[in-house]
Amino acid sequence: MRLPMRTSVLTASLRSSIPLLLVLLAVLLVSSACNRSRPAGAEVMAEVNGRAIMAKELEQFYQNQVQEEPKKPAGEQEMMLRLNILQGLVEREIMLQQAEKQGLTATDAEVINKFTAMKSPYTEEEFQKKLQQTGLTVEQIKDQIRREESVTKLTNKEVSSKISITDGEIKQFYDDNRASFNVPETRFQLAQILVNPDPNGQVRNLKGDKARNEVEAKNKIEMLAGRLKNGEDFAQLAQSYSEDPATAQNGGELGYIPISSLDKSDPQLKTTVLEMLPGQVSKVIHSKDGYHILRLLSKEPGGQRQLSDPAVQQSIRSTLLGRKEQLLKAAYYEELRNQSKVVNYLSRRILEAAGKK
Repeated sequence: MRLPMRTSVLTASLRSSIPLLLVLLAVLLVSSACNRSRPAGAEVMAEVNGRAIMAKELEQFYQNQVQEEPKKPAGEQEMMLRLNILQGLVEREIMLQQAEKQGLTATDAEVINKFTAMKSPYTEEEFQKKLQQTGLTVEQIKDQIRREESVTKLTNKEVSSKISITDGEIKQFYDDNRASFNVPETRFQLAQILVNPDPNGQVRNLKGDKARNEVEAKNKIEMLAGRLKNGEDFAQLAQSYSEDPATAQNGGELGYIPISSLDKSDPQLKTTVLEMLPGQVSKVIHSKDGYHILRLLSKEPGGQRQLSDPAVQQSIRSTLLGRKEQLLKAAYYEELRNQSKVVNYLSRRILEAAGKK
């Protein structure tokens, strides 16, 4: 049985745990960061200060978003999704152009460092296979890295650097949300690597690796257990190989599991968790859902968490920071949007088509 996931205000943070390659493979951008040419007959979906966003780019984003949906959107739903995606591309383009104006374009060294980190979990053969699957080239990936890093540098300068959180704000948040910091029972912060011999199961790990039968599952979990014993990072192995689609990309983290929820899990899983110490990695556990390897990240007894607790303060600070950052980013973008000339040809075509009926 898959252990239930729990969220907590104590674990709220702004960290991103999705590896850069997943982001790059998800967006599949093939346009250049600066001057985009318009192939003969290519359809322009929008323009931002004269720079085109092409139909091919929009289609790639759209197909990535719907590729795992059992039922693809149609009619008005499809067009609404395309409009929303195009609005995101327009926002990205506006921010990129501003980064260029301020001289914040990512340097070659910054791009190479990010590319090296992105590629590191893969062997050369695995990486080339990923490129073939997506139709991307190394230069296209580096171009997208440059775009993402340039926008990040802009938001860090214009938004993040201007945010401050006072002690008074932290105290006020705690007072307003005191009940949220009351833990009614002992809970365990867990991560897992799951191998499930299901030939029809989803594959959402970095390696695209899936055990299709019992023999493959046993061999795979034994391989992973051996690599953990040799000191390899649990989160990285979970991202690369775990077959739990809900947690693999997050390094296998399940969040906080109340002790009462363990009663609903496999008895062997419960026994293992209760015997573990923080930081410890379990032996291989076989349940009806497959093969598990657990890691206990922390254990918290029940009771009211006090404001003096550093973890509480950090959690509140991260929450407030996220809220302020979201607001300021939205306001900053709207200001840039007011200064930009944007033409959305897709929305225009939709209105024109409606008028012909």
